[in-house]
Amino acid sequence: MTSAAWHARIGCGRETGAGFLVTDCHVLTCAHVVAHGDTDAVSVTFAHGSAGAEERTARVVGHGGWAGRATDPGDLAVLELDRPVPMKPAEFATPCDAYGDPPRRLVAYGFPKRYDEGTLAEYRATATQLIAGEWVQLEAWAAHGQPLAPGFSGAAVTLADTGQVVGMVSAAARGPDVRNGRMLPAQVMARYWPRLGELIPTPHFGRADKERLRALIDAVSRQDAPACPPERLYREAVGALGPELPAHGFRSLWDAAWYMLSEVPDPAAVTRFALRLADFAEDAPTRYALRAWPHADRAPAAAARPAARPGWSPILVEIAPSGLGDDRFLVEVSAYTDRHRRVVGSRTLPMRGVRGYALERIDEAYRELDPDARELIAFVLPRRWLNTDVAHWQRSADDDSPLGSFAPVVVLDLERRRSGGLQHKLVRKWRQLDDRRPARLHRVGCGALGQDPVKLTVGLRRHDADIVGFGTPPRADGTRRLFTASLNAAVPVLLWPRSGCRGGPAHEDCRGAEFLDRLAEHLADLPPSELPSYVHELREAAYASDGPEPHWAHDLALLWEDPRCLPDPVAYQHSPVG
Repeated sequence: MTSAAWHARIGCGRETGAGFLVTDCHVLTCAHVVAHGDTDAVSVTFAHGSAGAEERTARVVGHGGWAGRATDPGDLAVLELDRPVPMKPAEFATPCDAYGDPPRRLVAYGFPKRYDEGTLAEYRATATQLIAGEWVQLEAWAAHGQPLAPGFSGAAVTLADTGQVVGMVSAAARGPDVRNGRMLPAQVMARYWPRLGELIPTPHFGRADKERLRALIDAVSRQDAPACPPERLYREAVGALGPELPAHGFRSLWDAAWYMLSEVPDPAAVTRFALRLADFAEDAPTRYALRAWPHADRAPAAAARPAARPGWSPILVEIAPSGLGDDRFLVEVSAYTDRHRRVVGSRTLPMRGVRGYALERIDEAYRELDPDARELIAFVLPRRWLNTDVAHWQRSADDDSPLGSFAPVVVLDLERRRSGGLQHKLVRKWRQLDDRRPARLHRVGCGALGQDPVKLTVGLRRHDADIVGFGTPPRADGTRRLFTASLNAAVPVLLWPRSGCRGGPAHEDCRGAEFLDRLAEHLADLPPSELPSYVHELREAAYASDGPEPHWAHDLALLWEDPRCLPDPVAYQHSPVG
């Protein structure tokens, strides 16, 4: 066995346990050993280190969230010494090295009663299976020898032949005839203290890579706006055929990243995770650093975008002139399941009754969706209504939250939806997008209102634009003409701010230009088929923002039309009052 200089005896009040040095100033132990560290002094002694034999004071600077019971997870504490020690820290084995056939002999160095200088216990891992997603069971290597008595808590569990650490003793035996215990594996410990992940060897990624990834995750996690849930990023990174979510779930973005580093065999999954995380970085340096992830070249081009996800199950809200007067509209709400459309409700109403009726029928339409369906609420609106704030509608009489925070909300243009030629071109466009990445964004700035609409239509068709972003809403005459030109070019995605700049000359630094810059930062290189999800997340962040200025996406509008998941209803072929 290699030198034991980095093994430590930990004292905290009346508690005594073990620990081990992992950096020149950090020691790991069990949280229950230093449970009273806020009131009692914590001492660390490296009994076998010539440079650290004297007692050191330390403070708890990190923990795994242990709640106080023996069966609670997160029984890990990180201690910071009062000053660095000039000795080599522990080395870690790869996560799988603790197991084998035949079993590998494991050694723990603890400090039970009457063994102030420490003693050894020999054990082996019963199986690779984690108990409650947290622990590995240990059983004695032989029928005799030192049991895991109190005083071993926090001891490093090492490979007998190399001295490399594979885990930490977290539960010790309570009787002389009890010959088992529990180990917190190193890869589980790294969930709770991300810096440990840099010290544990993993395939394909070195320490510098993991250090950089951890720092970038920290930068994203510190943002005021909530980032994408780690479970969603994990699923997008591993793909539909990748490993299932672990039973313990993920506590944080780092937890998901570390699980992929240590458990998922596909190295491209981590690259996809990093590239997808870039979309949620608020500051440009962090975002660009993520997209420059050092292993991006290892992933095939298709891997640099989220994996394919199940199709949408839309709830369609169609609002069309009824033909019975300027103030009467036909409102029809339908639910699509596997491309089959069921009408939930249909009624002709005055304008003042449209919102309430539509929201009630939307809630009813959810009963038609499969529990695992990916919901999408799509409003088909007359062109003059496209800037209506449907995403901000109060969801129900009992829920004041915006509809756009409840589900992805998009709008569609009624006139284009009734055009057979444009629907044909849209289907062909989406087939091209399925095979081509990234999507191309065409900007229409606030100062471009004098542009010829016909030339814009032809130019967008010629250059095969996928997304058009407007710096001003389609309310001014010039913008409305350019908006119509984009619809006529069969562009499947249009984005704009519902309020803000009204257009005109010399608008290089106006709010519209800033909005377009943000679009390019957050939505560039994303698959258009998933834009409703991304915009939904941006809206959630905007609604939750407490900043002094409105979030840049607080009034973001999205026109998104894929005829393949919204087949034309037969009713569109006839006048509603025929």
